[in-house]
Amino acid sequence: MAKVTKTAVDKALRDEVFNELFNIEWEDCPYKKINDRQYGIILTDLNGEQRYVRIGAIVAELREDMTAEELMQSEIDAYNQKQAEKAEKAKVKAEKIAKDKAKREAEAKAKQDGVSKS
Repeated sequence: MAKVTKTAVDKALRDEVFNELFNIEWEDCPYKKINDRQYGIILTDLNGEQRYVRIGAIVAELREDMTAEELMQSEIDAYNQKQAEKAEKAKVKAEKIAKDKAKREAEAKAKQDGVSKS
């Protein structure tokens, strides 16, 4: 049996994903096919502006060092790690802001108390 080309395999996978995502009659679908990799829709944003939103399907390359499941999990883990790091940085920043504000308020109060005693 002849091996199917990567282009044909990837297209079939993308088509399957889009069909599962939309699962509606294409004639009535608000998503329009842009190309073999993307569909798009016009939506109104929170500012009342019309926006063009694209949905794309990317087929990951085959890897010899890990299975598809392992690759997907490694990407999920990497994303979760980055989100945790961002949350930690935001927490440290918020604590520093609160500490600096308290310090400024204490200095202002001390200065005011020093002026009022004179």
